[in-house]
Amino acid sequence: MNSVQSVTLTRDCNAVQIPAGNTVTLPAGTEVDITQTLGGSYTVHALGGLFRLGPRDADALGLKAEDVAAVQGGVAGDDVNEEMVWETLRTCYDPEIPVNIVDLGLVYDMGIEDLPTGNKKVFVKMTLTAPGCGMGATIAGDAQQKILMLPKVEDASVEIVWDPPWHQSMITPQGRRLLGIE
Repeated sequence: MNSVQSVTLTRDCNAVQIPAGNTVTLPAGTEVDITQTLGGSYTVHALGGLFRLGPRDADALGLKAEDVAAVQGGVAGDDVNEEMVWETLRTCYDPEIPVNIVDLGLVYDMGIEDLPTGNKKVFVKMTLTAPGCGMGATIAGDAQQKILMLPKVEDASVEIVWDPPWHQSMITPQGRRLLGIE
């Protein structure tokens, strides 16, 4: 979403304060400006700050929740594969930047391991655009939950790492186009 839409929350919503990462409650009746709706989460401006709302709060914003599972592809009987994981990671966004974490160059490593149960474990190493960003746990948790929705994924680990430090040169050509920095 590129345009700002103003709405009034129809019920209390748990939100994550950006960039601090603190969980707060935005009460019903709060006027919010929706600034981003990507990857199934919502960035809103309210009460003088930015907040991230999860997919379960779409109705409080007067929106229909995006079906991220449908976007991810795969059939229940399929084994997860690398392409499915990368596409899933492309549905994860920094709430302040309208580019997914893959195209921002934040994902450094991804792998899939076989488990004795016949299912899979997916591991991801990623970084953030700034070491002081309080949204790291939120972004990593979003990625982990979406990976766990993939077929035959039993376990998922998303680790935040700082080496090498992120730099704008790590943004993919697609990400650069979206940000207008070609």
